[in-house]
Amino acid sequence: MTRTTTTMRAAIFRSFGGPIEIEEVDRPIIDEEEEEEDANSVILQVMATGVCRSDWHAYKGHDSDVIEHGFPFCPGHEFSGIVVEKGRHVQKLRLGDRVAVPFIVSCGSCTYCHSGSSTVCLHQKQPGFTQWGSFAEYIKLPRADRNLRVLPSNVSFVQAAALGCRFTTAFRAVMQQGKFLEEMELLQSQQRNNTKIGNTKTKISVGIFGCGGLGLACIMMIVAAVQQQQKQQQEIQQQRGSICPSTLVQIIAVDVSSQALKKSQELGATHTVLASIDPNEQAQVRDQVKALTDDGHGLDLSIDAAGFSATCENAVHCTRPQGRMIQVGLPIDTHSRPPLVPMGIVAGKELQLVGSHGFASSDLPELLQWVSDGLVDPAQLVERHVSLEEGAQAIQDMDHGSPLGITVVTDFQKPSTNGPVTSKL
Repeated sequence: MTRTTTTMRAAIFRSFGGPIEIEEVDRPIIDEEEEEEDANSVILQVMATGVCRSDWHAYKGHDSDVIEHGFPFCPGHEFSGIVVEKGRHVQKLRLGDRVAVPFIVSCGSCTYCHSGSSTVCLHQKQPGFTQWGSFAEYIKLPRADRNLRVLPSNVSFVQAAALGCRFTTAFRAVMQQGKFLEEMELLQSQQRNNTKIGNTKTKISVGIFGCGGLGLACIMMIVAAVQQQQKQQQEIQQQRGSICPSTLVQIIAVDVSSQALKKSQELGATHTVLASIDPNEQAQVRDQVKALTDDGHGLDLSIDAAGFSATCENAVHCTRPQGRMIQVGLPIDTHSRPPLVPMGIVAGKELQLVGSHGFASSDLPELLQWVSDGLVDPAQLVERHVSLEEGAQAIQDMDHGSPLGITVVTDFQKPSTNGPVTSKL
């Protein structure tokens, strides 16, 4: 391929918490003589990249991988783009392919990858953490055939970028670690056969603790999973009157923000609980959540989507005996220090406490199909399309809190003053 430029624009910071500036830097290249790994790598032209709270954590020095990498550094980990160069061993991808990228780029050769657990790959790479990220015009990605996936024709770059962290992470937390479909199918089977579950349980109760971008994505995943099962069972329901899945699920959203709770309801939450930051009021929050559940015993599935001490503790306390609690929000800084998890409750109620991190690239086609089929639309959470300059500023502005909606960089060439948009790239 003939290059037209040897440099690119990128957002760079040279100290944790310092200014993020747009610089002209060397564009990445495929050089198989110097880098053996480049034979399996591609260069993407970045078409869209989201602004995520995790980018802010990287920028502030909360991530050990960024600390180890050193400066200068380019953030960004949820993105999509076009393949513009590739190594000689890349067979599945073609120049010009529109692709989505998981933020965990797995090796494919370690014990965990061989067992299908690539989210805990021993040699994983993470754009925006272990290497320069996507706040740039171009990015080089290793292990391309294994990790990158071609987009369906009706899935936009913006949708794919929004998938890259929040939605993929939510998918794994709900569907795989949370075993949501298995819970719903078990309840349907028991109700069809008139088998009592306890005394009065007729619904699956799911609690989402923390309704920022990840929590809202979890709600959307639950709704999409129910819709998918309804679609699959439509013929069976017509034939024998099976129970409609949507009547079996209650989604309880818990947050300190009334705005976040309003958005949660718009996206499918059936109940909301306004939480408090006051430590003396946490017992009241827990009582409200448990009172909303079908039999008052607590949640079948609790998901901490924020990673705060209060959200983790409340999620554990609100889970019913022998229920499942998913820790998907990443505890950072003071929130990662003991006491965080009330282990006496975990032991006494025989809870299943499960961690969830990222998403396996092998599952990306299924989620992309959900988007293509209209079961879930990540663009519902997109509030702004911005320039690279504005995206860099958006990371720094998270010092004062995170916006509810997603900001996506789509203009890498010149500053933009665009406000909220509804169009898709």
